[in-house]
Amino acid sequence: MVGLVGCRSASNDAKVTEKTEPANKALKVVEALHDPNSQYVIVVSHRGDWRNYPENSIPAIESVIRMGVDMMELDLKMTKDSVLVLCHDWTLDRTTTGHGPVSEYSYEELLQFDLKRGHGIAIPGLKIPTLRQALEVCKDRITVNVDQGYQYYDQVLEIAEELGVTDQLLIKSGNLWGDVQSKLAEHSHNLMYMPVVTLNGSEWSHTLFESYIISEEPQMAYEICFDELDDEVKETVSRVLDSGSKVWVNTIWASLCGGYDDDRAFDSDNPASVYDTILNLGTSIIQTDRPEFLIRYLESTGRR
Repeated sequence: MVGLVGCRSASNDAKVTEKTEPANKALKVVEALHDPNSQYVIVVSHRGDWRNYPENSIPAIESVIRMGVDMMELDLKMTKDSVLVLCHDWTLDRTTTGHGPVSEYSYEELLQFDLKRGHGIAIPGLKIPTLRQALEVCKDRITVNVDQGYQYYDQVLEIAEELGVTDQLLIKSGNLWGDVQSKLAEHSHNLMYMPVVTLNGSEWSHTLFESYIISEEPQMAYEICFDELDDEVKETVSRVLDSGSKVWVNTIWASLCGGYDDDRAFDSDNPASVYDTILNLGTSIIQTDRPEFLIRYLESTGRR
């Protein structure tokens, strides 16, 4: 990562420290992710630009890169010949012209099917991409959040290492911190990691969160999901921020952000009443279904 570089003055031999710009967009985002004091709001696009292209497709990724999105969220499934491909559902039916579980097909067999747009219309010749193909497109241009994929950690890491993008990938899970520590300890170089905490008042959600927050090793960020913006949410977010970690909130669905979601902001004459509520919690990472709209709003308020 590009950081602070010291240089020596020829005239007085004094050390001068200056900030250098990251070498590419992905590194700029990585730098912000690792800086708990950064005011830059990181925009994460849910499954790419699925409103205009098939979700989890190469064109959907290229579109959000053009928009200026910081991170592309993708979902993984494994074929019967152990190829990781981009697909949210366990079955092919909704997003492709195929039928049945992804795991029942080899990758070559998947190529007989075409991807569908969100309204169910197939695009002839557009195929389900592999993780490797997607990361080749993303490298140095946009960071990547691997959502459904922690169970494939070793395979994802192997591909990332081969492509030189390990530091640009964020993977997450709802596993206890001790279990995650054991997995990370198996490797000398790891992906960025983030826990997902769903606040629903259950004993499990409390146990999960406490396993991370009491650790002497602060997390880079926490994904906090909540169906009501109540005192529990505010207290949890406060503890996260006090620990030196960043807060990630999903505005993709009302049930994940207490009703302060993208569609509510988009349909409102006052999107600030939605997005500022989320930002004022201390949120600095937002996963959105309306990336271009959110980016324009953040620009208008000086947060980008």
